[in-house]
Amino acid sequence: MLAAAAALTVGLVAAPESRAQETFRVGIVTFLSGPAAESFGVPARHGAEFLIEQLNKGAAPAPYNQVGFGGMRIEPVIVDENGGATKQVQELRNLYQRENVDAVVGYIGSGDCLAVAPVAEELKKFLILFDCGTPRIFEDSSYRYVFRTAAHATQDNVALARYMRARNINAGSFSLINQDYAWGQDSRGDFIAAMQQLYPQATMNADLLPKFGAGQYGTEISALARANSNVIYSSLWGGDLQAFILQGAPRGVFQRSQLVLSAADHVLQPLGERMPNGTIIGARGAYGLMSPDTPLNRWFFDGYSQARGGVYPVQAAYRITQALLGLKTAVEKAMAANGGKKPTPEQLADAMRGSEWQSPGGLIQMKLGNGHQAIQSMAIGRTRWDAARRQVVIEDIQRFAAECVNPPANMRSLDWIKAGFPGAKCDTPAN
Repeated sequence: MLAAAAALTVGLVAAPESRAQETFRVGIVTFLSGPAAESFGVPARHGAEFLIEQLNKGAAPAPYNQVGFGGMRIEPVIVDENGGATKQVQELRNLYQRENVDAVVGYIGSGDCLAVAPVAEELKKFLILFDCGTPRIFEDSSYRYVFRTAAHATQDNVALARYMRARNINAGSFSLINQDYAWGQDSRGDFIAAMQQLYPQATMNADLLPKFGAGQYGTEISALARANSNVIYSSLWGGDLQAFILQGAPRGVFQRSQLVLSAADHVLQPLGERMPNGTIIGARGAYGLMSPDTPLNRWFFDGYSQARGGVYPVQAAYRITQALLGLKTAVEKAMAANGGKKPTPEQLADAMRGSEWQSPGGLIQMKLGNGHQAIQSMAIGRTRWDAARRQVVIEDIQRFAAECVNPPANMRSLDWIKAGFPGAKCDTPAN
């Protein structure tokens, strides 16, 4: 795929002198304030800033070494996602209608994604959702101008259950704590369904749904302690996840139960030695300490780490990077077909639909949602505090091919799990 993309780049006609003066404005939406900012939203911003700087200098590795997007300088317009879905709908309109951006790449919160996607479609403007895990975006609706360049949350929960089963983790009983909105509800449903397939005798005990941003989990931790389950599963993230771990660890609940977290790599650096050893975690892809050893990933991991003073990139930085590389691929593919002009939203959509490209986290393939929803490989591992290195490391990593942990194009995620994962290809190496 890299070779094909390289051929496409070479095939573009050399940009005229005027092309260097033209810009491609990209709205970047991520949490810059609030509980999701420190460990999720700000790393996404840093990932975007690092990549855009490198692309504008033509300093990225092939096939991404053409300056900017097809010779056009990338101009980011960065917006804070904090404030709720209603605010984000207005901010999206402002980006298109006042800031005159050519495309928007954004949104971490599943509720925000569900709110803004129909608006971009109404305006006939190009939108890439770079995160937000709910499968509902493309399973409940169909779009022309909206894409998501990361896999949805089904892969996280199927991979977790497969990982536990492969290692014979005792899961005779399990409890759950998830946020009470689209992401938490969908993650909960997928994990329960996967457990019913792979641990059919398991008993579900506590099933907790605190509100998003609750911050205080004393009542929930007491309920988990009383349940005394073999496994505690959670899709909490950002500040909520950090608070839950910091409040639960002193009470010993993570010593008595195996902690299983679907999206936890982003809290490892801020928590450090306070992260419980042996926690089974995912990173919503093959990211950070579980990312593949490829030249593209080494360039990104090392470059980002150096730019951020030794702080390595985590899932949000990887996902916004793969979204921007997908946008670059689509822009340049469209320009190759239209004589080198800046593409229209329609031309961008045609170029993005069903495409694939390499990212630092592996191959991204737009295979679901009529070519609008990505699938990708997944990695799961276990945490350990390394005192000599003064950081949490991830061990016993298992990689899952995209086709093993994502549904086929003709099935809804939950239906696929409940049917026993028909068509899953788990003997294929992860890419």
